[in-house]
Amino acid sequence: MWRRQIQILGLLLCLLGWGFVGCTLAMDRWRVAQLGGQGGSSVVVTAWYWSDLWRDCYEDSTALVNCVDFGVLWRVKSYIQAVRGLLMIGLSLGLTGTVITFLGLECTYIGGDQRSKDRMLTTGSALHLLGCVSDVAAYCLYINRVVEAFLHSKADPSKLSYEIGPPLYLGLVASFLIFLGCTFQCITACRSNHPLSRHPTVPLIGEKEERGLRGQKRTMSKGSRIFPHRTASVVIV
Repeated sequence: MWRRQIQILGLLLCLLGWGFVGCTLAMDRWRVAQLGGQGGSSVVVTAWYWSDLWRDCYEDSTALVNCVDFGVLWRVKSYIQAVRGLLMIGLSLGLTGTVITFLGLECTYIGGDQRSKDRMLTTGSALHLLGCVSDVAAYCLYINRVVEAFLHSKADPSKLSYEIGPPLYLGLVASFLIFLGCTFQCITACRSNHPLSRHPTVPLIGEKEERGLRGQKRTMSKGSRIFPHRTASVVIV
């Protein structure tokens, strides 16, 4: 019974994590840079430059936003293309792993016997884990670029000093949830593959008793052949 609950919990954690990953693709402010906002003047002007995977935007203190969409695929920066591709690969693997995991759950009536269900559950967990690794690689690549731009801005004050935005934090949390769900599913699959490890002596005793009874029957049958019953004849005079 506990296996079913842990399997369902692992599947829900994976679904929640993939939902967060899908949200990060559509979220803004992957990196943010602020200009102005310093005191010492009668008018304090603040402006923000922020970017995501699809466009660069400028926002002033009056909440007026001007955005420039990225051009065609071959004119986008290489690291942004890499981040897009890794996230798409991760989502595809997660979708496939979700379907296979659902078929391998113990509470479902499809997928075959228990051994085939365990194999499906292990395969689905492996696909979830590969997708999680792909997503973590994408987020780390983008974070590396943001940190690199931040260090360049410290050396050259004329460049913008970008900071990490909320979608990157959400993506890292989503990857942790997916990894946690995969761990739960693998634990239940490994435990169900070795159900006799906790009580190894019970079936062996039963087998010995059955073998002993079979041996006694065989010896009795052999003895009856070696020493057959003899009938005594009585003569009346």
